[in-house]
Amino acid sequence: MNIADEMAVAHPGHVFLECKDLRKSFTVKRKEIRVLRGINLSVNRGEIVVIAGKTGAGKSTFLGVLGGLERQTEGSVIFEGPCMEDLSHEELALLRRQKIGVIFQNFNLLPSWTAYENVEAALLHIGMSKTARREKVKTLLNNLGLGERLDNLPSELSIGQQQRVAIARALANEPALILADEPTGELDGETAQEIIDHLITPVREKGVTLIVATHGIFPLDIATRVFYMKDGTLVPQQ
Repeated sequence: MNIADEMAVAHPGHVFLECKDLRKSFTVKRKEIRVLRGINLSVNRGEIVVIAGKTGAGKSTFLGVLGGLERQTEGSVIFEGPCMEDLSHEELALLRRQKIGVIFQNFNLLPSWTAYENVEAALLHIGMSKTARREKVKTLLNNLGLGERLDNLPSELSIGQQQRVAIARALANEPALILADEPTGELDGETAQEIIDHLITPVREKGVTLIVATHGIFPLDIATRVFYMKDGTLVPQQ
């Protein structure tokens, strides 16, 4: 039994994220660019879903729509019941703070904030006390091997260390859904494996759902399902 099978047994899934006929277009110089072309996907709790594909295929846009960071042009995204397109910007922001962790391809760390402050930012508006925030942030960064780098700015950290800060920030609110965009793209093999281990831990232990977009090295054997994004659609791995 491989890792994906073990997690499927440990966390029997039920659909909690679904997109129906999802389409996304951009207008550039009065020309419509169609990025997503009618994607249908149902994701169960506790799954690891990998979206593979070339750079520019639309994977980042797809994750952005699933995470409520971008609005689709057509179609629906249903997350634990509500249609996300029916939520206001404020309601979407609250949903992300409470239930979704996003790891961006370029990390999106605030350059003038320390590692500690970048992670703490995810906890500032959820009613947690300053003392509780401090303990949580320190524990997260320590578990990721950054206990001695709390006061360092992103520019003072390696790429792998910046990625760990981004992961700590994504895990801070104990999300039900993690969206990871190229989490191992620029990392050496050993560091990439450490990042992967940190990402799948909440899946194994808490039944969190993980959706990964990748064009590089990511072990497909740990996924419950693998899709390839081609021409704005998802093609299941055979």
